[in-house]
Amino acid sequence: MPYICFGQRISEGNGNVPFSFIAMASETQIQVITGMLQELLQPDPDCFLVDIWIKPTNNIRVALDADNGLAIEKCVSINRRLYKQIEEAALYPDGNFSLEVSSPGLDEPLKMHRQYIKNISRPVEVLLQDGGSVAGVLTAVNESGIEIAETIGKNKKKEVVQHNIPFINIKSTKIQIKF
Repeated sequence: MPYICFGQRISEGNGNVPFSFIAMASETQIQVITGMLQELLQPDPDCFLVDIWIKPTNNIRVALDADNGLAIEKCVSINRRLYKQIEEAALYPDGNFSLEVSSPGLDEPLKMHRQYIKNISRPVEVLLQDGGSVAGVLTAVNESGIEIAETIGKNKKKEVVQHNIPFINIKSTKIQIKF
């Protein structure tokens, strides 16, 4: 979703234009860029698109992931080819845009089913729609939800509790780094 503030207005010419007009332009741009990326990613079925953001400053951020890890060289290659395609398509006729292609990063929540599958056996924290949370190891993923093994207690009182969480009850899921 692009970074757009709805309800605010900007001045253009003799009248005011609502930001929602700009949002529609960004949505169209996102669709065009998504199509370009699908062509670029087609030869590599391991790599997939997670999200695209366009800020009002024409800063395009593309988040990619891969089932077996995403190398920086791959991001650089896609960035160069995508940048060229955006220029050639004249999406920004004045050339006033920037492009960043990267992996989502560990601080970003999981957004796609494929990301959940990739992260089986990793510690996660799941924030639930009702405000609660569950932290544990992601042990399984199916079409309707995930399974988390939460360890409660320590030493002799240690107990593992299995949680089956439907996707509809998940607000966000983040990978936890353990040192």
